[in-house]
Amino acid sequence: MIIGYADPPYIGCAHMYKDHPDYAGEVSHGELIERLESCYDGWILHTHVPGLATIVPLLPEDARIMAWVKPFAAFKRNVPVAYAWEPVIVKACRKPVVNKSMVYRDWVSCPITMEKGLTGAKPYDVCEWAFGVVGALPLDVLHDMYPGTGGVADAWDEWKRRRAGLFPAMGEVKP
Repeated sequence: MIIGYADPPYIGCAHMYKDHPDYAGEVSHGELIERLESCYDGWILHTHVPGLATIVPLLPEDARIMAWVKPFAAFKRNVPVAYAWEPVIVKACRKPVVNKSMVYRDWVSCPITMEKGLTGAKPYDVCEWAFGVVGALPLDVLHDMYPGTGGVADAWDEWKRRRAGLFPAMGEVKP
């Protein structure tokens, strides 16, 4: 399976990345979701709460809105209710592999990254959770559509390494 991982600049926030070499201005989320649907077996899309009003009407019925809850969040002046969670939209490529002792939640609680060189860099624990809920297996291919710091690709490599012995060649869980 081929999985798309999209963590683009959030709607209205592209200006924050104007000095990044990949900067291309605002992202058309309509075009992005069309690409995710047409090119990938499953996908993950990060966004922010203000972007949901634009993005939700564009989603296929089988996409699921999940949450990355941040125990620590940056508080902004004149914002009386802090944005302490981010929507993570997932369209699974297959049913996630679980067992009697483990079932995925539709949320993950994890602190933000600090000093990674780019605002919005995702922590390993968020990536690991997203790989699980999308139904990824180590033999799958992950395409990080907005590589930024390279953290998602690094997390994917580490995730695959940690699971290398858990799955035989056909991608099924060992008994």
